[in-house]
This record gives sequence, structure tokens and C-alpha cells, in this order.
Amino acid sequence: MKLYTKTGDDGETGLWGGLRVSKDTIRVHAYGTVDECNAAIGLARAHGTVDALDSFLAAIQNQLFVVGSDLATPGDAANIPRVQSADVDSLEHAIDSLEETLAPLTQFILPGGSLVAAQLHMARTVCRRAERYVVTLAREEACNAVIGIYLNRLSDFLFVAARAANHAASIPDVPWKSPRTSA
Repeated sequence: MKLYTKTGDDGETGLWGGLRVSKDTIRVHAYGTVDECNAAIGLARAHGTVDALDSFLAAIQNQLFVVGSDLATPGDAANIPRVQSADVDSLEHAIDSLEETLAPLTQFILPGGSLVAAQLHMARTVCRRAERYVVTLAREEACNAVIGIYLNRLSDFLFVAARAANHAASIPDVPWKSPRTSA
């Protein structure tokens, strides 16, 4: 079977169930940005993460395929996995577990530190963009409300994961220097 189908050459793509839509619809932007987030996480993992963090990130990458298929499937469809509240709970548990190993935040931090942390911060910003697209989509069409909650929590997780990556590398987080406190 060939990878290319040529069915998207006219600027349209197929959603699950056969509906053809323009590649620039908000739904396609939403699941495409989820795919970008997944790739950004993969890039961070390729540069090496600690085992516990890597297992969280691997599970999240798999779950992002569920998010994408949920977004690409408007309406009801048999055999399509959907994002569930339990998925949000799992992220919250992972956040809590990672935070136990970190010093409390006392100031804002900049994206950076180690290469892995910087890449996780990049994944976080891509995740936030996906969340914004989902908010817009939910205003225009019916979609699973848990997806937006999941993406919101995922961005929180990625922030904490970036801090954990810095901690594991013995590299401090980069503090924001407010212009009001600078002399």
C-alpha cells in the first residue's frame, strides 16, 4: 500500500466517517496541533529523559493519538476511543508525583535550562495552542468537552516535567527578572 493517496491534493481531508472538510478548518487545526505537540514531546524524549519522566511522556504520546482521533471524529462512532475524565485524573496524579520531587516555585521562570526542559516548554506552548483551537471548535461545533480540560492539564504537566528535567540534570530553572525589581 502506498503512503500517498492524492485525495488531499485539492486542499481537503477526510474525517473519520468519510466527511470531507477543508484542511484549514478549526477541527483540522486542532488535531494537527495536537500532532505537533506529540512530535515536540517525541523530540524531548529523543534527547534523553530520566526513566520515570520518560514513562509518563510515552504514555502521554499514546494518549495524544486518542485526543487526535477524538477530534477527527465528529459525532458518534463505534470503536473510536474518546478522552475520558480518568485521563485528566491520570495527568493530575503525574503532576502531583513530579511536584513532590521539586522545590516550590517562588517566582516565574523562563522556558529553558537543559535542552530537554526547553523542548518540554516548547511542547507546552504547542499544547496551549491546541487548547485554544479546541476552545474555538467547541464554540462552533459539538466536541468532547473533556478534550479541552485534558489539554489544559497536559500543559500544566509539561511545565512540571520541564522543571523535573532541569532538576534531574542538576540545572536550575531560569528565573524571570522583572524590570520592576532590576536596578
